[in-house]
Amino acid sequence: MRPFLRILLTGVLSLNLTMVAVAAEKGHNKGKAKDLQSMSQEEQIRLALSAAPPHISKEAGVMLPGQDGKLVEVRKGTNGFTCIPTVNNREKPDPMCFDAAVGQWVDSLINKKDKPGNTVPGISYMARGGYHWEKDGKILMNEEPGAKLVKEPPHWMLMWPFDSKEAKLPTLPNPSGVYIMFDGTPFAHLMVYQDPNKMK
Repeated sequence: MRPFLRILLTGVLSLNLTMVAVAAEKGHNKGKAKDLQSMSQEEQIRLALSAAPPHISKEAGVMLPGQDGKLVEVRKGTNGFTCIPTVNNREKPDPMCFDAAVGQWVDSLINKKDKPGNTVPGISYMARGGYHWEKDGKILMNEEPGAKLVKEPPHWMLMWPFDSKEAKLPTLPNPSGVYIMFDGTPFAHLMVYQDPNKMK
């Protein structure tokens, strides 16, 4: 893994895990969160790699949270992808595998920048699904009072600011399985409800 990406992921994703832990303490997480510390390193690695299809995960790097909560590289990758065992640390694991461009996108989102830092589209896989907040028929970027936490099915994402009016694509989950999340914002991106494990 390139030094820049390692530093970026360690800072950004450890911050995300810290924010999740704080939210849990305040009661924002419903149910008991998955305790990664109770899992062996090999179990955590398998969990992280389960986010992407085999042809991606077999050469991907892996980062796991250490005792201090900061992510540490435990396996070097050779294809530019990095996998982590959880994004939101909720009751059901939501591991993710992503490329360097997605790392930049996440960095911009967490640090509340005006727009994503990636200059090329980024690819991210979540074969176990993820979560998002909904309220009044809209998907929210952040939790709000009265918002509902929605479990997403297995999917992959293309991190690039698509515009629903230009792309003629929906902005909410639908039977086609494709929509633009966070439409109308610089952080809009394409969601594809397709199981990454079925991709060849």
